[in-house]
Amino acid sequence: MKLGFGLYRHQLDADHFRFARQCGCTHLVVHLVDYFRSSRSNRPGDQPVGDDSGWGLAGDPERLWTFEELRDLKRAINDAGLELEAIENFDPAHWHDVLLDGPRKAAQLENLKTIVRNVGRAGIPIIGYNFSIAGVAGRIKGTFARGEAEAVGMDGPYDKPMPRGMAWNMVYDREAGQGIEPPATSEQLWSRAKDFLDSLIPVAEEAGVTLAAHPDDPPMPTVRGQPRLVYQPALYDRLYRLRPSPRNACEFCLGTLAEMTEGDVYEAVDAASRTRRIGYVHCRNVRGKVPDYRETFIDEGDIDVLRVLRILKRNGYEGVIIPDHAPQMTCAAPWHAGMAYALGYLRAAMQVVESE
Repeated sequence: MKLGFGLYRHQLDADHFRFARQCGCTHLVVHLVDYFRSSRSNRPGDQPVGDDSGWGLAGDPERLWTFEELRDLKRAINDAGLELEAIENFDPAHWHDVLLDGPRKAAQLENLKTIVRNVGRAGIPIIGYNFSIAGVAGRIKGTFARGEAEAVGMDGPYDKPMPRGMAWNMVYDREAGQGIEPPATSEQLWSRAKDFLDSLIPVAEEAGVTLAAHPDDPPMPTVRGQPRLVYQPALYDRLYRLRPSPRNACEFCLGTLAEMTEGDVYEAVDAASRTRRIGYVHCRNVRGKVPDYRETFIDEGDIDVLRVLRILKRNGYEGVIIPDHAPQMTCAAPWHAGMAYALGYLRAAMQVVESE
């Protein structure tokens, strides 16, 4: 198992690479979508949560991620003594009509193929994604963690309709006008996911890139009136069956799985790692289930992290584990301190398990 770290787009610089190395990380998972540049509520020193207007503006639909910029990013990360393990999340500007089944769906699928080829050519092994119309929405912040540390949670269902021009919790069309995005049915969403996998998996196989699906966060049957794809552990199996392939994997988020109302997180870890279906692991801790849960420090929630690591070791998992987010700590650098605490705990726990 390898200790990794996730960085947002505005953090892709030498200082953050050094911070990751200082915390004992060997690998990075990076976001190229910018959730902070135009959001009225997301703060660059924290994870994005947003409000009813989402996470701000999506990127440029005409500008795909090029081989050259991916190559240069990987080179900078390698020069810092780290490996680039994954790109996390497609830009809604590049695939909103894939999610919405809109008029540009075919063209956007071709653009996603180009991105996958560029990622593979640059030698980056994984693209994480979340096939979700509404995206990550409906979460709240509060002093939920130990010592009144600020953390994220959920306080009831969130089904305020999604406005037109929005997908994956970002605005892709500021000129969409008034009105709401009509809700899809669950079967329509699954059909769209199959179209996505049928188009992309053959290209991913050729490019040597694994597509790793994040479960829905928060894992509710609907968010903003839109259906969700993987909101119970068993639904991962349905996603695999849509297009069986070693390149059809999961971005295995322990916190989201623990928030689900069905299943057992340890059984899910065992099943996914035994069948070699994990692209990489998100490790955070939580207390409670949707629609009422609270994120906690990594050592105080419902998940026994050591038990999870022992299952992964027993099943031969050799991939990357990152703390996807953590409570903010009371100091001059709340985000850095929270992440350093989580990384230190994870590094020590991994050393214990590896030595057993």
